[in-house]
Amino acid sequence: LSELPIDTLKIDRSFTSRLPTDRKSGTLVSTIIALARAFDMTTVAEGVENRAQLDYLRREGCDESQGYLHTKPLPRSEFEAWLLSNDGVGLGAPGLRSARG
Repeated sequence: LSELPIDTLKIDRSFTSRLPTDRKSGTLVSTIIALARAFDMTTVAEGVENRAQLDYLRREGCDESQGYLHTKPLPRSEFEAWLLSNDGVGLGAPGLRSARG
């Protein structure tokens, strides 16, 4: 990882979908976040669909999140309008923000 030209690690929805109840998924997600932190990388959790998942990721130190909890996928023009009229779940919260893309 230290030799690759990357600055972000994405956590796949297959892991976040089982949070916070699945111990193995939780361990894996926590390890990915710790690994990213050790290499000064940003973490983005994909597929965040409920507050319990968001809370778990926030506690573990995940930097950003994507998923239906924030909004459904939107075309750019609709996203810009949504962003201007909405705080979104988790936006502005310490330690975790929504991610685009």
